[in-house]
Amino acid sequence: MPESESEKLRRLRQRQLADRDPLVKQRQFQRSSAVKEKRMRKPLSLKKAWGDIPHSVKLPLYALIFGAIVTFVLPAFWKSPYAIFAGVGITLLLIIFGFITGNSLDLRDDIKNHIK
Repeated sequence: MPESESEKLRRLRQRQLADRDPLVKQRQFQRSSAVKEKRMRKPLSLKKAWGDIPHSVKLPLYALIFGAIVTFVLPAFWKSPYAIFAGVGITLLLIIFGFITGNSLDLRDDIKNHIK
C-alpha cells in the first residue's frame, strides 16, 4: 500500500530535525571522551611500552649492550694492549649496523601501516 505524501513529508521532517539535534554531537563527544578515559585507566605494561619504542632506538641499544660485553670479554681471550680498542671499534660498528637495521625495520612497518 503506497504511503501518503503527508506521511513521507512527516518522516522527512523528523529525520531533518534529528540530524540538527545539538545533543547528538555532545553525546558523541561524551562517548569518545569516555573511551579515552577508559583507555587512560589501563595499567602501564612494560611490554607494551617497550613495543612502542621504534626499532631505530632499540637495536642500537641491543648493539651497545652486546658491544660492551664484547669489550669486557675480548681482553680475556686476546692478550694485547689493543683488545679494548678493538672492542670499542666493534661496539661502534654494531651500533651503526643496529641503527641502519632498525631504521629499515621502522620503514617497513610504516609501509605496512600505510598499505592498510
